[in-house]
Amino acid sequence: MSQVTTITFFKMNSLSAKVWAFFMMQFGPAKLAKVEGQEFYKLMGSGRGLGFNPRPDWSVYVLLQIWNDVEDAEVFLRKNKFLSTYKDKAHESATVFLRNIASHGTWDGKNPFQKVMAQVDESKPRVILTRATIKRSKLRKFWSYVPTSQKPIQNAKGLIYTKGVGELPLIQMATLSAWESQEDMMAFAYSSEEHRKAIQLTRELNWYKEELFARFIPFKVQGKFEGLTALKSLL
Repeated sequence: MSQVTTITFFKMNSLSAKVWAFFMMQFGPAKLAKVEGQEFYKLMGSGRGLGFNPRPDWSVYVLLQIWNDVEDAEVFLRKNKFLSTYKDKAHESATVFLRNIASHGTWDGKNPFQKVMAQVDESKPRVILTRATIKRSKLRKFWSYVPTSQKPIQNAKGLIYTKGVGELPLIQMATLSAWESQEDMMAFAYSSEEHRKAIQLTRELNWYKEELFARFIPFKVQGKFEGLTALKSLL
């Protein structure tokens, strides 16, 4: 078996669809808890704009899942009734298939991602996940610096798509980003003064109760969703 991660994005346009998706943040996990072949899952809401944002985006929701293998993922995507309902209510949706090449840190006390690929061609696309639980005592300091740290990403070379997502507003947050290449992603991470400062402050101020970083190779995109169409064309 070779672990596979899928991330499904949903865009809800109508008010009724947005209300339904909002309530699924509470009731949806029970429908996903016993899916065959699934090792880990998170149903998450999102923030407005790019990267971390404390203001909710009621139109975009994300389902992250880790699978024993690609066959289990494909069966779920074809046959699961809850997913079918979600897609029917969405204006558009897409699923990105990923293989992990590096990860460190924890999510709910463990690192759920297994490295299944060695480092590959740096010119190929990458998907990056950064996730953290912010200490309640550090919330004000953390969110006061976020606008500064996020500025460079607006013009980052090679950025295909990025979205801030999370399980709990303000406290449990993650960023998903897709890049044209490893080189572009690394250039942003190490050439941006604001991003380097954010890393330094993370160490100095000890913002996080828990954090995780994971890097993936995307190998397939099904469906259509905002900027992810561009990622599909690069695979």
